[in-house]
Amino acid sequence: MTSHLHALCFDANDPPLLAHFWGGLLGREPTGDPYDGIVLPPGDDTGLRIRFLPARERKTGQNRMHFDLTSTSLEDQQETVARALGLGARHIDIGQRPEEDHVVLADPEGNEFCVIEPGNDFLAGCGFIGALACDGTQEVGYFWSRALGWPLVWDQDQETAIRSPRGGPKITWGGPPLMPRTGRERLRFDLALPAHGDLRAETDRLVSLGATRIDTGQDEAAWTMMADPDGNEFRVLTSR
Repeated sequence: MTSHLHALCFDANDPPLLAHFWGGLLGREPTGDPYDGIVLPPGDDTGLRIRFLPARERKTGQNRMHFDLTSTSLEDQQETVARALGLGARHIDIGQRPEEDHVVLADPEGNEFCVIEPGNDFLAGCGFIGALACDGTQEVGYFWSRALGWPLVWDQDQETAIRSPRGGPKITWGGPPLMPRTGRERLRFDLALPAHGDLRAETDRLVSLGATRIDTGQDEAAWTMMADPDGNEFRVLTSR
């Protein structure tokens, strides 16, 4: 069996602070994590586990991944924005146009996210976290579809999206032009092997799909650092 998407990881200068913010916004209770850091467990088997890992480096530039949160009505959108601001978010300008109806915010460490207006057909049925929107090429969308075994649910004009067969959020890639890199990405995927999975065999499979191994100079008996075809780092973890 191949690895599965275990978590979306945030590098955090203050993991408890960031876990408190996102836990309050998403209605989840932070817990300890068997790997490291603090985790927000998924609400159900279609949800996305979120991990907050300690990092000394400060955020520079715009993240290449962000959440798109959905709304059921204009009042619901306003309530989500108000709740986020009350937890420590702030409004930011990343070049959105005045006629656009979504609201762009940043969490207490500057990580961008959007609160989408009601009536968005693309995110219908995806839950409160409608999508993890990524800056990336069509090729990387194809890679992650094959790597995770998730079908493509959108593939037009070099924009791609995948979604778990169980449902839940979409993962989308917007196609070119790509944003310039300004340092190590603060949001990354962790994949995890099933029990008794073969780490070397799985990393070989991912390399055959277009990934590359990254030599960290550390003992990687429990995990391997890799990069997808766009150069985004991710880890493959053994089961715990």
